[in-house]
Amino acid sequence: MFNSPAGIFIFTLVCLFIIGLDVGLVQADTEKLDYKIKLDTVIKGSGEDSWWFHPRVASVPGVGDNGGSRVVMSMQKQLKLSDFYSGLYVLYTNDMGANWTKPDERAELAWRRLEDNITLAVADPTPGWHDPTGKLLVFGCTVHYLNGRQISPQPGVTSYTIHDPKAGTWTPWQEIEMPARDDFFCSRSACSQWLSEPDGTLLIPIYFKSRETAAASVAVMRCSFDGKVVKYHTLGNVLKLNVKRGLCEPSITFYQNRYYLTIRNDIKGYVTVSDDGLHFAPIKPWTFEDGTELGSYNTQQHWITHSDGLFLVYTRRGAGNDHIPRNRAPLFIGQVDPEKMCVIRKSERILIPENNATLGNFGASAINEKESWVTVGESVLSKSKREASVFSARILWSKPNRLLNIVAK
Repeated sequence: MFNSPAGIFIFTLVCLFIIGLDVGLVQADTEKLDYKIKLDTVIKGSGEDSWWFHPRVASVPGVGDNGGSRVVMSMQKQLKLSDFYSGLYVLYTNDMGANWTKPDERAELAWRRLEDNITLAVADPTPGWHDPTGKLLVFGCTVHYLNGRQISPQPGVTSYTIHDPKAGTWTPWQEIEMPARDDFFCSRSACSQWLSEPDGTLLIPIYFKSRETAAASVAVMRCSFDGKVVKYHTLGNVLKLNVKRGLCEPSITFYQNRYYLTIRNDIKGYVTVSDDGLHFAPIKPWTFEDGTELGSYNTQQHWITHSDGLFLVYTRRGAGNDHIPRNRAPLFIGQVDPEKMCVIRKSERILIPENNATLGNFGASAINEKESWVTVGESVLSKSKREASVFSARILWSKPNRLLNIVAK
């Protein structure tokens, strides 16, 4: 067939066509990851007596509209005193944020009155989906109040509630039973991103200290969950920093076969890496790629993780924001160099702009293969502005996030 000039010509065209297909596939595979930001207002204003704090979301697959995801948000009210929080409220959207239910104050997750006029609450909650059991878990920390203020020294333990989306139920707060150790006098998973491994194992970062110690340490605990009880199994290596209050509010993620941990400190934020999720390298300060400090301090940072890129969400000084306490606005996102463990300066974007309000206590979560969300409530600074809204910054990916098996519908 290919012995004639016409046959040779046809064969050449076929080869060029196949080569063109291969080149197109290579170009598709190597397309640079990009994203757009869509800023939604979930709640417009929260009233004169409180602000919404710690709004964080998790995606529940298959129970939203048309078989898509339901996005569940948990949050609390800050009652206009420092670190004085209400019980847990929940709300959700079945249509990717077009419509939200009203915040529902769950009676099972309200304050508990103890003896000596002490009130027990669970603060700093972070929800997440546990696929093997089909349950939503929310982890937070116990806080003890007396007359609206935390007692000192403050004991604490990691607590959790279990939501069954099919039954629509929430369990009362349960506490993870910890080993009898002096340095677990106050041991908390608070404002911390945690991981559910493919086999259902939980990796939960905590910070902890003894009754007498001022500086807290950080480690990751491995736990199991059978659908009813979260059980502690082991603790990784302990990370320490004897600077003011030490290390706290750690968040973990998994990217390209390694685990990354970002950690809060009063002076600067820190980062470290691990091969197994338990044993981490010595911490290093967050910087840009030229070695300049990132400038994030005395507040949390969180991860946004895509199969083609690792990102950090943070606040920092040096953005014309010295009028904001602790420079906690605007809210930035920047891509991370996973080898150098630094933020690439030119990749930095503003997720949520500064509007004379702090944005420091936020959440970050993958929703489906097309979107990740960062959620935050305003804490207002001016008596003339009392809106204190809740926002969702939706990150719309240019490429599917292959880390998720939650398909957008």
